[in-house]
Amino acid sequence: MTTDTTGTAARDGAPRRGGPADSPFVRACRRESGPHTPVWFMRQAGRSLPEYREIRANVAMLESCRRPELVTEITLQPVRRHRVDAAILFSDIVVPVAAAGVDLDIVPGTGPVVAAPVRTADDVARIRPITRDDVSYVDEAVRLLVAELGDTPLIGFAGAPFTLASYLVEGGPSRTHAKTKALMYGEPELWHALCARLAEVTLSFLRVQVDAGVSAVQLFDSWAGALSEADYRRFVLPHSTAVLSGLADAGVPRIHFGVGTAELLGAMGEAGADVVGVDWRTPLDVASRRIGPDRAVQGNLDPTVLFAPWPVVEAEVRRIVEQGRAAPGHVFNLGHGVLPETDPDVLTRVVALVHEVSARRDEQG
Repeated sequence: MTTDTTGTAARDGAPRRGGPADSPFVRACRRESGPHTPVWFMRQAGRSLPEYREIRANVAMLESCRRPELVTEITLQPVRRHRVDAAILFSDIVVPVAAAGVDLDIVPGTGPVVAAPVRTADDVARIRPITRDDVSYVDEAVRLLVAELGDTPLIGFAGAPFTLASYLVEGGPSRTHAKTKALMYGEPELWHALCARLAEVTLSFLRVQVDAGVSAVQLFDSWAGALSEADYRRFVLPHSTAVLSGLADAGVPRIHFGVGTAELLGAMGEAGADVVGVDWRTPLDVASRRIGPDRAVQGNLDPTVLFAPWPVVEAEVRRIVEQGRAAPGHVFNLGHGVLPETDPDVLTRVVALVHEVSARRDEQG
């Protein structure tokens, strides 16, 4: 059974009161009322913070993800600076894939680069299952963070099977996902074998984080928006469902996020998420109708709005908070990650504004 200090639910499914489990963030994920709309930012721990750039100097990305004390410090930085309602574990979606034996590196300015892209069944077979020992540094980092964060919840995360498969098949980032789709359409059995193996790795990776004490998890399917709904349902949904349903007894909210997914929002909700992340293209009230009344929403300020004059930012923040009221639960976030050139002071002001606007309206009924 998970202890009260972690903020997760007991294994009997009963949520613990007090601590992270009773935080505004977790309450919103569970579609419960709270003192204000909670807010955190994807990529809040990252290149927009000078303290991050300083501590990451001369440390490669994958190496930084494998140092628990460094991960702890980087994860805490935006919580201290911005007073966000949740921390998210500093890591990368390819960390578990590397632990599974895939030869890859995260190249600055490019992203993940795979030495030998997946082409055959033998390539899939070489992606081995992972255990806690394979990612013991993640387990240690989460435990350190839970102790440091106190009542602030920690979000664990992983990449969804489709997005991971795209990197492995393409050999790196792709604008067209041409090789990915060629394998998907041309060799569907191999495609499903690859995604099933990645779902197994992803689920194991998230289980490590849950058992170590995270209060919620987010499954990133960054590239799912490249697909039609029919293709998503045929080639992706079963594998994302395997991950999210595999955490049904974990006692923590599950968030599912993708980019360019307006036509996929309903299907993504069906995969088993408690919260569906929405990018900036779809108004939250519209998105909530597509997702349905049984799931909260997360989002969805356009990250580039943060470069506009403050009156513009304020107006957009107010609009999104208002639209979020149409959903049964709303976690304020960006519609994608914080851009590196973002002024951190603007993020801090956004957090304060969301808290002020949502608290004032709640008090008025």
